[in-house]
Amino acid sequence: MTVQTSPAQSHATSVTVARGDGIGPEIMDASLAMLQAAGAALAIEEIEVGEKVYKAGFTSGLTDDAWASIRRTKLLYKAPITTPYGGGYKSLNVTIRTGLGLFANVRPVRAYAPYIRTHHPAMDLVIVRENEEDLYTGIEHRQTDEVVQCLKLLSRPGSERVIRYAFDFARLSGRKKVTCMVKDNIMKLTDGMFHQVFREIAAEYPEIATDHMIVDIGAAKMAVNPERFDVVVTPNLYGDIISDIAAEVAGSVGLAGSANIGQHGAMFEAVHGSAPDITGKGIANPSGLFLAGVEMLQFAGQGEAAARAYNAWAATIEAGIHTGDMSGPETKQKVGTKDFTAAVIARMGEGPAKLKPLQPSRGAVPLPPPVRRAPEDKVLKGVDIFVEWRDGTEALAAALRAAATPALPLTLITNRSAKVWPNGLAETFCTDQFRGRFEFPGSGTAKEVVALIGALVDAGLSVAKTENLYAFGGKPGYSLAQGQ
Repeated sequence: MTVQTSPAQSHATSVTVARGDGIGPEIMDASLAMLQAAGAALAIEEIEVGEKVYKAGFTSGLTDDAWASIRRTKLLYKAPITTPYGGGYKSLNVTIRTGLGLFANVRPVRAYAPYIRTHHPAMDLVIVRENEEDLYTGIEHRQTDEVVQCLKLLSRPGSERVIRYAFDFARLSGRKKVTCMVKDNIMKLTDGMFHQVFREIAAEYPEIATDHMIVDIGAAKMAVNPERFDVVVTPNLYGDIISDIAAEVAGSVGLAGSANIGQHGAMFEAVHGSAPDITGKGIANPSGLFLAGVEMLQFAGQGEAAARAYNAWAATIEAGIHTGDMSGPETKQKVGTKDFTAAVIARMGEGPAKLKPLQPSRGAVPLPPPVRRAPEDKVLKGVDIFVEWRDGTEALAAALRAAATPALPLTLITNRSAKVWPNGLAETFCTDQFRGRFEFPGSGTAKEVVALIGALVDAGLSVAKTENLYAFGGKPGYSLAQGQ
């Protein structure tokens, strides 16, 4: 690990820097040069992450020394990395996000027309994505020979934090509207909760307009009419998808930076990958990582340096000095990484004539802690038991009913959520995983559920998974089957 601190920087911000893989070292050198030329005061600690670390036997991509640096500085500036092919390697980004509680991913997306080609010159939006939960928890199981599952986990405290952050971000940055994107017409409990929390928190910000969109049509609208959006808040997977759509619509993923914000630190990175096909050719565009660095300076309270850096970059874009991926009708000079960096540094103190300049930030967005509510009354109503079975629905129903008790009878059987017994959807294709739902006429005990599972196992049934059914505050905390 190397530490780089300028003697003149008595109030320098400590930051851990990871130069990454592929084009990472090239664009990190360029980005740091531009930021420091703008007056950024950075005390840098360098760490090694990514491909070499993976191959050295660290399956997370991080060493203990790297973790110690990140925890010490609480600020990570990271270039793209390469994850080796093959199983056994965990996502370094997900590990850092969850390990440090970086609950909000913030991706500003702006058009730079006419200098960067786009069909949407007025596009200027920010996507705030929940960063720790949803399908990205990576909890997966192979349950039967034919069926695998991935658990979608959303929590109320996690949803509240990121939604409140989105509204506070909008308020602090002078934005006028926050849009919630979910799929709660299908996932009524998970996405439905996210939408409900959005409505509750929106009521506390009456000066900010709100909107709700189903994510599939929302993504389509973002592709063809991104000007209608201002701030978008959404769960993890949807946010990942629409962020890349927005970046492409704006002109290039190579211009997109990303901030990951939490109570215990922050990470700033480019959205794009390590681009091994152009490594060492000197043509990589450092703009995505540089713009993430501008966000980092704003977050760290160095708003003047952030504005100076960004405005010099925007003036360079207006002058038509572009890397190859940005080139178009407005390009006057097509340059490589080093010449682009030099052009930005030469324009420090200048600003754009037509593009919107960056003003020094008004301060960091407040970070709301998780809010824990008093728990609702919780009543056990039954159990869903998933079994591996290949011998027909009626035979399975007979076997499940034989093991059931009067206190906990079988009420339905589904296959991939479609009801197949009783009076089920006969046309549905059945794979080898079935769910038997057993429900108490009123309420029951966990011991009765355990006894039922034991009876099924004693009967020779292959139990793959169980889920208890609860009512919370008198309302079912589980979904109906398709066709029920």
